[in-house]
Amino acid sequence: MATFAAPAATSVAIPRSGRATGFWRYVRRNPMLGIGLTLLLLMILFSTVGTFFINTKKDPYPLAGPASKPPSLKYPLGTDAQGRNLLGVMILGTQYTLRIGLLAGTIGTVVGTVLAFVGAYYGGILDAVINWMVDVLLTIPGGLILIVVASTLKSYITIENTAFLIALLAWVVPARTIRAQVLTLRERPFVLMARLSGMNGPEIIFKELVPNLIPFLLASFVSSVNGAVLTSLGLALLGLGSQRDPTLGMTINFVLKYSAILRGLWWWWLAPVIVIVLLLVALALVSIGMDEWANPRTRRTA
Repeated sequence: MATFAAPAATSVAIPRSGRATGFWRYVRRNPMLGIGLTLLLLMILFSTVGTFFINTKKDPYPLAGPASKPPSLKYPLGTDAQGRNLLGVMILGTQYTLRIGLLAGTIGTVVGTVLAFVGAYYGGILDAVINWMVDVLLTIPGGLILIVVASTLKSYITIENTAFLIALLAWVVPARTIRAQVLTLRERPFVLMARLSGMNGPEIIFKELVPNLIPFLLASFVSSVNGAVLTSLGLALLGLGSQRDPTLGMTINFVLKYSAILRGLWWWWLAPVIVIVLLLVALALVSIGMDEWANPRTRRTA
């Protein structure tokens, strides 16, 4: 009797911990994911709390000052050739870049998830059409499409429009990867039992399939955000971003446009490079950690 009591208590204790508690326990075992989340949290705090120290209502260029001034007590990161305080530019630039990534990543993940679940579960002509669209878009260089569209609509580009533009292709990869997972789950015994119990398609999707794929969906979302941030930086670097908003990519574009490196204005390009590196490293570490968490074969247990 005593031999079988311990496993029973253990099996009850696992569900009580909850998914959130289990995730944070996993973060402790995965230093890479923990470091990535910490860096990302610091970047978010920098871009949100920092806005309380700048005034963007009276001046579209935050904390405007004298042009081309090196770092000082008054201007910790110096000013650029347009007289913008680079500290304010970095605060708003980080916020705008994260906004683009989150908005495009959310739209791409939601659209890709819906198409993947509907197509993979119901199959038939609908799944064939969705799969054909994904195959076609994967063979076409997505960056080239975005460059052509952004250059055509250059005068209408804003932060939100940039996010929607990137989201036009951000759903393709999630649709492909999530579809593969749904195909493996729809034939599992628990899905067959749900069908026999009288549950319809939407109920099975939301009550049986989605909960089992939450780790994978979160990993796909982080990966989509990371890809959207990289894409927005690339478009802005080519001058195809919002000209009115000091995103991180547009700051680098201005650095090249006004020859800051040749003019010896090292503080102008150093600040955005450091912020961009920290942001990309944070997203990359979180993405790698989430992928490992979503995969039972690579998930760390100790």
